[in-house]
Amino acid sequence: MRLSPTVTEVDVSPISEAYGWLGERPAGNGSSGDGLIDVSQAVPGYPPPESLRRHVAHLALDPQAHRYTDQLGLRELRAALARDLERAYGGRVGAEQIAITAGCNQAFCLVADALARAGDEVVVPLPYYFNHDMWLRARGVTPVYVTAGEDLLPRPADIARRITRRTRAIVLVTPNNPTGAVYPPELIARCYELAELAGIALLVDETYRDFRSTAAPAHDLFSRDGWERTLVHLDSFSKVFCLAGYRVGAIAAGVELLHQVAKLMDCVAICPPRLGQEAALFGLERLGEWREENRLRMNRRVQAFRQALAALEHGSFEVVAAGAYFAYLRHPFTGQSSRDVARRLARDHGVLTLAGDMFGPGQGAFLRVALANLSADRVAELVQRLEQAVK
Repeated sequence: MRLSPTVTEVDVSPISEAYGWLGERPAGNGSSGDGLIDVSQAVPGYPPPESLRRHVAHLALDPQAHRYTDQLGLRELRAALARDLERAYGGRVGAEQIAITAGCNQAFCLVADALARAGDEVVVPLPYYFNHDMWLRARGVTPVYVTAGEDLLPRPADIARRITRRTRAIVLVTPNNPTGAVYPPELIARCYELAELAGIALLVDETYRDFRSTAAPAHDLFSRDGWERTLVHLDSFSKVFCLAGYRVGAIAAGVELLHQVAKLMDCVAICPPRLGQEAALFGLERLGEWREENRLRMNRRVQAFRQALAALEHGSFEVVAAGAYFAYLRHPFTGQSSRDVARRLARDHGVLTLAGDMFGPGQGAFLRVALANLSADRVAELVQRLEQAVK
């Protein structure tokens, strides 16, 4: 059979590639500590609270819990998320402007398909979130890259220069995956204005919005008149309530866009998984205090990692940006690709990271570390292993 070249030409997922390196690890490879330190994938290293797990277990006994929901999700969950967005950002968001999806990745894919077709363009800052890039190229949509500055923030002026008659959207991820950088409100606002002026969409993926170092609003876009004509907000329950395996994400957007999304959802999943939606609803309604505790916990972990790495000798790994779940490191091995460095760390030191090269061109000097995977007591051990790799 013939396979689609737009799909076969897309590289395998970086997560799959990285886990393939583990087969190269010799037994007793001399790395200190106990076993592998896996900081490759952004997965919470702690489970949902027992109250949520008991809630889902109880629901699983109800025959109604195994039926389809509306294509765009449980009405109660859509209304609860609308209220949550209003609380977090101000402005007005209606339940009819919310769609629930099978994870935030699916949210992006459905929106991208509803906005763009093969031959169109989407502006994507570098470094990018690799699944966004993979999906666009698999669909024949051209990602137009904009390199971030030294602070790993994209420059609106650079974005403006890349908008053409074929551009359908600008994509921002904040807090950023892979870098952890948090985009300032004024940067987000300027990108919104560029998109509004061009008549295109601004996709803001805020999967990690609950792990910023401040509870102040990340932006004021929901307060703007007619925000739904420009803004498409992508969200996730996977991190905040530890529901990665449940696959629950969300879109906040205009009703007409969500009407198109519903057509696509009907073809790929009918509706989001029901028990996952029930778990997300429980989290929004009952886990506010637990949610805040996790935000503070992750900020402490990122800060501890920053401080421990800063204490190393000059010429070791350097934190270029960090926040939410991630730290983006400049490695000290000049002339070596980040893939080679990451592979050697996995093989010889039992540290599984992702290479900067996996997040776009020009990222060969960097590695991404996902700190949520790591228990607090292993931060020092991770830093120790990185130090050993330099010696």
